Amino acid sequence: MTSRMTHGAGSVPERRYRTSGWLTFAGTLSLVVGAFNIIDGLVALFRDNYYLVGENRILVFDYTAWGWIWLILGIVQIAVGAGILSGKLWARAVGVFFAVVAAIGHLAFLQAFPLWSVLTIAMCVLLIYALTAPPAGTTGR
Repeated sequence: MTSRMTHGAGSVPERRYRTSGWLTFAGTLSLVVGAFNIIDGLVALFRDNYYLVGENRILVFDYTAWGWIWLILGIVQIAVGAGILSGKLWARAVGVFFAVVAAIGHLAFLQAFPLWSVLTIAMCVLLIYALTAPPAGTTGR
């Protein structure tokens, strides 16, 4: 019977990261919220009559401006979601910021499409919790 022995001279120590299911959930949720915002943006850009609000104005912007805001915000949130899923610390901080921005934006958009906005605000609140609850140093891998 033979036994194998390896010596530690050529081995590289393996770095172990603590993983967090909340961060994996947050990355996925950021992708979903980003996709919802892209859909909002495209609808506002191409179908002005879809949202039923008088005077074609929501707070201070018209539908074309809101369409571009939602489209850009959605693209950024998808990029942040990919960063969160790949374990980047900057993505957690940026993700909280843009989730707050999206929730405030959907408060302004509430008059145009209430159910969609309330659903997205709830997901933004859950996203903020999922990004801030895990301990420092964990990743979402």
